[in-house]
Amino acid sequence: MYKPVTPLLAADIIIELTDFPGRPIVLIERANPPYGWAIPGGFVDVGEIIELAAVREAKEEVTLDVRLTALLGIYSDPIRDSRGHTVTAVYVAEASGVPVAADDAKNCQMFCLNELPSLLAFDHAQVLADYKKYRETGQVAALRI
Repeated sequence: MYKPVTPLLAADIIIELTDFPGRPIVLIERANPPYGWAIPGGFVDVGEIIELAAVREAKEEVTLDVRLTALLGIYSDPIRDSRGHTVTAVYVAEASGVPVAADDAKNCQMFCLNELPSLLAFDHAQVLADYKKYRETGQVAALRI
């Protein structure tokens, strides 16, 4: 049977910390290339529901139990990941507590939207710009056709 060659699939999670003023978000500093700060996330396992992959990745990378609240968008630009064509579903989630870097996160930190780090991995500058608009208007990411 013919099996198509397709991009890899990932799930990323913008985690809003509900018990801190201004609802800061959590970013991780990547321990592996491509380096820089990134939204927590990772690859979906075969047989795994993508939403559950997002919840799992949040727990693995920053030790937080999250509640997904929205699908911000799907990001599929073939050049968004220097390791190869990867499509990601980016979710918005809520959590309480203090994040702790784990798994392949070298570090993690809470950030207010007006104080994001300058070195962001992948296309996360675009994703976070879309998220800022979502916080301001309630509108999810625009379709990019």
